[in-house]
Amino acid sequence: MGYGTSLDLRYRLVWAVSNGMSARAAARKFEVSAATGTRLARRFRETGDYGPGQIGGQKKPKLTPYEPWLHEMMDRQPDITLAELQELLAEKGMRVSRQTINSTLKRLGYSYKKNRAGGRARSS
Repeated sequence: MGYGTSLDLRYRLVWAVSNGMSARAAARKFEVSAATGTRLARRFRETGDYGPGQIGGQKKPKLTPYEPWLHEMMDRQPDITLAELQELLAEKGMRVSRQTINSTLKRLGYSYKKNRAGGRARSS
């Protein structure tokens, strides 16, 4: 993966393009690729900004709208399995993996621990 272009270089490239130089010629002058020059010129033309864009970020968990329902189900049926929750969510139109359900339940403070009989008992 390449490295980011400094703000100083971005400014000089955008300034050159704003003063009549083509994006490719400015890219050649400042020794960056033609694609970088045209992309930066287009970004400045469309947004007025020449700074780097955001990299990464947090995605909203898929089951966030269903959290109240999950709390209700866990209170109503403490020994419900992930497969059963998966089926109930599918009936509501939400198709997700058991791992997604497990991660959401863990984030909500629910966990399953083995009991002496070898099964699982809910603890919260």
